[in-house]
Amino acid sequence: MSYKLLVNRLDKRVEFLRPPGVDDVDEYGEPLDDLIPVCTTWAAIEPLRGQDRYAAKQENAEVTTRIRIRYRKDVDRTMFAQYQDQTFEILYIIHPHLAKKELQLMCKERQ
Repeated sequence: MSYKLLVNRLDKRVEFLRPPGVDDVDEYGEPLDDLIPVCTTWAAIEPLRGQDRYAAKQENAEVTTRIRIRYRKDVDRTMFAQYQDQTFEILYIIHPHLAKKELQLMCKERQ
């Protein structure tokens, strides 16, 4: 998919969240339990089906969704993507052509 086509399909507002670290505490010094917002960006959310899903199963049997975003340095595999009431765990990240234009996040939906 060309970059211009990708930009036209970024029609979902997705929030990226990270698990709390040891330094993340509330005002009383207690560790946080909730995921911490990192950034919000436009994305294309594509449920995998047919040949794409079969190919993804070769790599990881749990991949169900691909989320495409513009390239960002601050998104990594430890995070979760939240769209409306759906939460996706990022299993691995594909950086096409190392061109710093796009990231493809291979995810599974959390229940």
